[in-house]
Amino acid sequence: MVRPLGGLDEEIVGILPSIEPVESATFPFPSREDVGDFASGRLLREAARLSTRAAAGPFRSFARIAVEPRPYQLVPLMMALRLDPVRLLIADDVGIGKTIEAGLIARELLDRGEIHRMAVLCPPQLAEQWQKELLEKFHIETELVLSSTIQRLERDLPIGVSVFDRHRFVVVSTDFIKSDRRAADFELKCPEFVIVDEAHGCTVAGGVGRGRQQRFDLVRKISAKESRHVVLVTATPTAGMNMPSGPPGSFG
Repeated sequence: MVRPLGGLDEEIVGILPSIEPVESATFPFPSREDVGDFASGRLLREAARLSTRAAAGPFRSFARIAVEPRPYQLVPLMMALRLDPVRLLIADDVGIGKTIEAGLIARELLDRGEIHRMAVLCPPQLAEQWQKELLEKFHIETELVLSSTIQRLERDLPIGVSVFDRHRFVVVSTDFIKSDRRAADFELKCPEFVIVDEAHGCTVAGGVGRGRQQRFDLVRKISAKESRHVVLVTATPTAGMNMPSGPPGSFG
């Protein structure tokens, strides 16, 4: 039985020696011809040092992120790891780095093997920004599910197969998915981890319009599943906000 260094239990595989021979491997010492330049050597050393340090720390994801979190950005991550399921409201000011805070939680849960699929619900004008941030900073390649992309995504799908079955990681326009027909499909196939950006737009505080009510109902139904991880993100003060919730005490 073998497992990759730093890998998860689910990556353990069995090898039958009679079919796949297992042999010890040795590598010759480097020669003068193999010596590179100083900058490349230092870069290799730093990469190995940082990878080892991150793998041995309390967070499994730090070897796979392309951002250096500030100390305060680790607070939501540490809070999330104490919750099962994760139910968290991140309500920092504009420019604090809420995308990084939510992305750290997603990357850590993925690397721990606690989740396998995720979705980001956000206004359509923020979808490409989320896609770019998740790819460049957290190496999470997402598919955009918008009114302008849905025909391409649904083309050639077998009967009974949803876009959310085919793509593990999606960034979804809240305005597009809130309609009754689309919302029902998303609720049925919803991933086990959901980030809701601009969460104040999914509340019924300050009056109820049809669009706001649809967004509220969608998030409320998603949160109703007790095992689902949900992170709400907003830069709007939350005093008096009537947030969708699941069981009592389900949001921190």
